[in-house]
Amino acid sequence: MNDAPVTKSGPEAYRVLARKYRPADFDTLIGQEAMVRTLSNAIDTGRLAHAFILTGVRGVGKTTTARIIAKALNCTNADGPTIAPCGTCTNCTSIAESRHVDVLEMDAASRTGVDDIREIIESVRYAPVSARYKIYIIDEVHMLSKSAFNALLKTLEEPPEHVKFIFATTEIRKLPVTVLSRCQRFDLKRVEADVLVTHLDKLVKAEGCTAEEGALALVARAAEGSVRDSLSLLDQAIAHGAGAVTETQVRDMLGLADRAQVLDLFEQIMKGEIADALKTLRSQYDSGADPVVVINDLLEVSHWLTRLKVTPDTGIDTLVSEAEKEQGGKMASELSMPHLTRAWQMLMKGLSEVRVAPSPIAAAEMVLIRMAYASGLPSPADLVKKLQSAPAGSAAPVHSAPMGSAGPTATAPNVAPTAQRSADVVALRAEPPGDHPKHPMPVSFEKMVALFQAEKEGLLATVLTDHVRLVDYKPGAFTITTTGRTPNDFIMRAKQCLKAWTDADWMITIDQQAEGSTTLKEQHTARDQKRREETLEDPNVKALLTVFPEARLLAVRDKRTLEEQIEEAEADDAALDFSEDESEKSEFDF
Repeated sequence: MNDAPVTKSGPEAYRVLARKYRPADFDTLIGQEAMVRTLSNAIDTGRLAHAFILTGVRGVGKTTTARIIAKALNCTNADGPTIAPCGTCTNCTSIAESRHVDVLEMDAASRTGVDDIREIIESVRYAPVSARYKIYIIDEVHMLSKSAFNALLKTLEEPPEHVKFIFATTEIRKLPVTVLSRCQRFDLKRVEADVLVTHLDKLVKAEGCTAEEGALALVARAAEGSVRDSLSLLDQAIAHGAGAVTETQVRDMLGLADRAQVLDLFEQIMKGEIADALKTLRSQYDSGADPVVVINDLLEVSHWLTRLKVTPDTGIDTLVSEAEKEQGGKMASELSMPHLTRAWQMLMKGLSEVRVAPSPIAAAEMVLIRMAYASGLPSPADLVKKLQSAPAGSAAPVHSAPMGSAGPTATAPNVAPTAQRSADVVALRAEPPGDHPKHPMPVSFEKMVALFQAEKEGLLATVLTDHVRLVDYKPGAFTITTTGRTPNDFIMRAKQCLKAWTDADWMITIDQQAEGSTTLKEQHTARDQKRREETLEDPNVKALLTVFPEARLLAVRDKRTLEEQIEEAEADDAALDFSEDESEKSEFDF
């Protein structure tokens, strides 16, 4: 006796919803009204193209539409092509079951070569066996090789009267222009979420099951406009709930966070309530929500609120509850556009971090903490306005809590110093350049070069230090000779900088015939070498090198400020006076 389990087979075997409820005609094809209207008019007027190309995202019905077109062209219960094939004649039945001898389906993903296309080219010469038209349906046509496309071009442009081509692809941009120009193109759009919900509700009732409206809305939103994806998810949800589909079960199945909780989480973040935000996130995580999905949901909320602020009609959405509309409308009115766009940018960056982080929940928490602290910061435009309106020399701490909250307490000390520095910069730039010079007139060439270093003019400071030999200097004018490596606009830029810093017109002369002194770089090198030699003669250093014979003196760093070093260098043009008293001001690196 055979004890093997008995399984259903044949017509009684279970078929998934995506296959069981596949549209059989244009009346049951949802969401593609524009294409149906165009084909209907073409059939009624006898203006049928010889080649069609169907493009769109996965699961919107490209292959199904190709079979419906094949039925419409070959239905035997009509005198000619019809927009309403019967679905019961021999041709319609065999086409639906993919076994019609004159309707050939080819998967270009597995048959990409020119030899496969050559078979089609050779067979188009023969008339159809039993159908009105011989139809070639090529799925994923973008996978064909370049040589295969080239081999098909001539036949595609001038096929026999009894031949029709129908191509389907998800990557329309990968098709050669020469192929596109020979086909009538139909773009199958994503099916709207409310249309999907209505369609799913009909199928649930047909299956004798029950489903909550919120559960169907979650399935439709997760499908992203794909009918096949929505049916696959619904099939899984029915099995998960044993025929009763609830919103909680679907959310658990998909690993989604409650949308109401996501709105609350976003509101807590924008108010700067870090502790509550982290608690809400951890609660969602413990309930099975994926941190990546939570951050992605926050991105959707940010986008939705931004659209609400720009176009209030966006709130009219059948998939959004009245409570969500009310809460979202209030948040959109309280949040400014700069805060919303800043939240979007931080979430976009945070999403990539969460995806690659070793601990996604930890990365998600860090994203929320950054956003909560940034929520109390003013926008750049508000900060500039407040700083410009503040009296010169005074800058109170600038705070900006977008949703009526003071924001995190740690934000205030971070903002105040920044505001103070920014106010000083604004006040400084607002002063007339001729009334209050920023620096006194430098009394020496070395002090003048130090001025460029202090003002972060690194290029000019490097040129003056490394590639300029001083011939003569007096405050307001100096003569130099160069090594030929100076920029063409060196003199003009140096004059402009010195004019801005000292409020005086400077005279700069380049005399290539003069010898000039050594460059500042050479002088500094000589001083360092002399200091190094004198340091090695120091008794303490000698004793140290005796104890540690492998030690080497790497550098001698002067603890004095640059200003002090320059003043001492001016007192002794030859070198720094490195006496015993001054050696105490240096530190050694071994």
